[in-house]
Amino acid sequence: MTEVRVEPSVAAHVRVAVVEAAGVTVADNDPALWEEIEATGARLRASYAGREPAQIEGLQPARELYRRIGVDPTKLRPSSEALLRRVLRGDGLPRINTLVDINNLCSLEFLLPIGLHDLDRVRGSLVIRRGGPGEGYEAIGKGPYSVEGRLTVADDDGPCGSPTSDSQRTMIRPETRRCLMIIYAPASYDPARLEAHAGLAASRLKGFAGGTIAQSGLR
Repeated sequence: MTEVRVEPSVAAHVRVAVVEAAGVTVADNDPALWEEIEATGARLRASYAGREPAQIEGLQPARELYRRIGVDPTKLRPSSEALLRRVLRGDGLPRINTLVDINNLCSLEFLLPIGLHDLDRVRGSLVIRRGGPGEGYEAIGKGPYSVEGRLTVADDDGPCGSPTSDSQRTMIRPETRRCLMIIYAPASYDPARLEAHAGLAASRLKGFAGGTIAQSGLR
């Protein structure tokens, strides 16, 4: 079981839940999963049609998390808000692979950023902290990404993810067999609700990617 801890310096701002799975199988596509994704997208479009992001209550917790860390969420968007914006435009979610698609579905439904990491590419334990001077990584599809002064998750080799974008170093690949989801929320978020999110994410991982759940819950 991978150790994930929140550094005391950011503990007053962030609350996280984690889901770790082993023995998973990564497939290109799963029709049943995409039925669930499409249904969720249709429900959200019906609920939020014609509303600006600032008027959508469900986006406020992720925005609050960014503000608590000192980041303007209208300039650097939480990954969950970026996904919702795609869906509301009618673009839908990108099709990547089953693990990433599960992660995106959960992020879209919870409207919270969720990091996803290949644990065989993580070295040592993980700590959620504020990025130091000059720290950053190669982000998936975005190139160099600075985490200086921003919330990040880091292993023994340095930062490897954030609520905005994960790193290429620990990204999911077809050969991934162990993975970790990190659900980011502000410290004010209801712990029972966040625990329930982790439970649903664990159920989806097991149902669509197989394997066993090594841990699931708050950190």
